[in-house]
Amino acid sequence: MEGLNQKEQATLQGILEAKQMKDFMKMYSNLVHKCFSDCINEFVSKSLNSKEETCVIRCANKFLKHSERVGQRFTEINVQQASKIGS
Repeated sequence: MEGLNQKEQATLQGILEAKQMKDFMKMYSNLVHKCFSDCINEFVSKSLNSKEETCVIRCANKFLKHSERVGQRFTEINVQQASKIGS
């Protein structure tokens, strides 16, 4: 953000924060859709049965661990690219 005045930096920061929120909400929506589709098969009760609840918990944990790993790899690749540029 070098080369930007304070107002431009604030505007850019706001845009980045809005993008992050949009991406987070999209990820959350995808998680809900996937786990619901995979785990909820019957609508006989307003509550989840134990099998459905276990499935949803496992699905959410798997999805979040996957997202965390993707984030780690993204960071690793960025560090590698930054070190190549700095060399």
